Amino acid sequence: MISIHELERTETRALAALRCVDAITRVAVDTALAVEVAHSTVRRNRSGLYVITSCTALPGHDTEFLAPPASPPAGSLSLRAVLRDPSGHYLARSASISLPRDADPARAAQPSSLFQPVELALYRTSAAATEANWSVLRVTVALAASGDALGGALLRVLDGSKVLARGMTDWRGEALVAVAGIPANTWSGDPPAAVALRVRAQLEVTVDVGALQRAAMSNVRQGIVPADGPPPDPDRLEAASGAGFYRQRVDVELATGGNQSVSIAMALP
Repeated sequence: MISIHELERTETRALAALRCVDAITRVAVDTALAVEVAHSTVRRNRSGLYVITSCTALPGHDTEFLAPPASPPAGSLSLRAVLRDPSGHYLARSASISLPRDADPARAAQPSSLFQPVELALYRTSAAATEANWSVLRVTVALAASGDALGGALLRVLDGSKVLARGMTDWRGEALVAVAGIPANTWSGDPPAAVALRVRAQLEVTVDVGALQRAAMSNVRQGIVPADGPPPDPDRLEAASGAGFYRQRVDVELATGGNQSVSIAMALP
């Protein structure tokens, strides 16, 4: 008879999981990222999820498996997460993670459930690869008064109230915004003829004046990177309203395979 003796046991409880996706394709990002969450231990699992296994702000939650503590209430804590791509394919970003997650199996399908990962979109750098059938906007955002490059601005392509694409500016004020799914042509005329289709839309830029990165164009040309601060939170910018936040729109035309440059000069205080 074989005798088995337990030498040690390691048990961990997942407090939340982060799923990183490409902002254009919504496909999961499979490259290893540097992910930090305030007061927390984060581990990447085999499925590519970044799992929060412990949090000093939630004492006792990582050791209770059957019945997590009732305090604090679900979603009452907001922790800052910072995600960086060592390969340089994606821009760094911040996010706000609400803990604790709802651990009730009866609500497992809800977005706030512990059993649902928090999905975070990552934005490609301006030098990242694009597909031939995308409509690509290469955008530069600068301060109207001085010409300083504005980093950390959120860009959205809008068809009315529908968001077609999103992007973020880097420290040089440059962004890649790619719209997938624009039809290549339509049929019109008598007899029928293929006509190249161009779609009118608006390009919107949103900035938080207090969190913007400003770089003089002379420094941009010399490659002098400004002091590294917290990366922007695109979700916060998208939901922003009130003092300190500014939005500006310009008209654009989209076409499959199109590749155009757009410059936006913002008048800010």
